Amino acid sequence: MSAPSPETERLKRDARMVAFVIAGTMILWMGGQWLGGKMGLEARFVFLIDLAALAAFFWALVVTYQIWRRNKSVHRGN
Repeated sequence: MSAPSPETERLKRDARMVAFVIAGTMILWMGGQWLGGKMGLEARFVFLIDLAALAAFFWALVVTYQIWRRNKSVHRGN
């Protein structure tokens, strides 16, 4: 059995990073919503938490697409 190529290792590392960002964003977003409700924060501050979560999810979507494209090229041999 041969060792994985450096590109395959990079794909795995990037996929793990995306998974951690998605999971962390969800936890922080839910915690921010809960904390905002308990503290009675104004809606504009809670909305900032929503925007930050959306930005993180959009970043994760873009990186996931890039991983998918690189994975296709690795398996095609290009």
